Formats: sequence, C-alpha cells, structure tokens
Amino acid sequence: MNLDILPANEASWKDLQAVFGARGDPPRCWCQRFRMLPGESWASVGAEELAFRLRQQTDCGHPESDSTSGLVAYLDGEPVGWCAIAPRNVHPRLLRNNRVPWEGRAEDRLDDSIWAVTCFVTRAGFRRRGISYALARAAIPFARDRGARALEGYPMITKPGQDSTWGEGHVGTRSVFEAAGFAEVSHPTPRRVVMRADLL
Repeated sequence: MNLDILPANEASWKDLQAVFGARGDPPRCWCQRFRMLPGESWASVGAEELAFRLRQQTDCGHPESDSTSGLVAYLDGEPVGWCAIAPRNVHPRLLRNNRVPWEGRAEDRLDDSIWAVTCFVTRAGFRRRGISYALARAAIPFARDRGARALEGYPMITKPGQDSTWGEGHVGTRSVFEAAGFAEVSHPTPRRVVMRADLL
C-alpha cells in the first residue's frame, strides 16, 4: 500500500472528519470515551462538543504545533485512518477504572511518561487493509519522539475469524499490538489485555 502516516496536527480537520464519517459510533464519540470527565456521557456532552474537544486535542491544520494527540493515515493521498495517542494520565476514565489497566499492577497512575493508544478508526470503505496495523507500528516512534518511556494499549481479544462490534473494536485487537512489537503485561478481564512497548 502507498500509505503515509502523519501527526494529526499536520492533517486538516476536514481530513479527520472524513475518516470519522457521518454515521455510527465514531462521529458520536469523537474519540472521547476515555477523555470524558466523571458524570459526563455522550448524550450529556453531545457530539458537537466532543468533536470540538478532539479538534483542540489534535490541533489539526497547524503543522508548526508541538502538541497533538494522534496520527492520521493516508492511502494514495486519501485520509483513511486515525489512531489516538496521548499520555495515559490525560484519560480520566483510565485513571479511575479499577481493572483496566490497573488490576495486578502497582504503577503511578499520574506518571506522564507512560502513554496510551486508546482508539483506532478506519474509514468506511477502507477496512481490512491493514491500516490499524500500520498505525500501531507508527505509534511507537510518535510517542518516543515526544518523551514517552512506554506505550500501552488495551485491546480486545477476538477469536480467529470473529469480528467485534465497533463499540469494542475501537481499542484495537491483540494481534494489531503484537504485530507492532507490544507485549502482554496483564489480562485484567476475560476479553481484555494490556499490551505494552517499552521505549527506552
């Protein structure tokens, strides 16, 4: 594939909107599931505000910016994929969750040198082409270059040939992270694992 992957601030907001589309869960959530504050919900905040938050986090359209929160993939110049990557401690719903990613691990939840891959979106019409795999690989140098000493993901386990719904699959699958060089460090629920790449 002629796939290019850019930091989101080097992509346009229009391109990122094209990846998320207009139907289904991506344009309802705008990659804010783990970023919402206690008491907030998709319904209480609303898609327009969630989209505004993602636009602020990514700083799309500002290639000179030194701050962004993910990667955008282009196939032959067409925007086709998104991956959210940011310090783990900016995700309130990760910080307060008692099982994922914390069960069986004694770690400082506020350590800003541990980053997290929390979401993948592949544009409708471009799925099953390995775009999530490419984004997971690109997440490692992206996080390392921004000072991360480790990068985590929290994928779902799927059986061979079995699909998950987008509501589950947006966090990625174990195979996506394994192929990128992440290793399993814990298994907090029957279908969820914590994958980690140490970057130093």
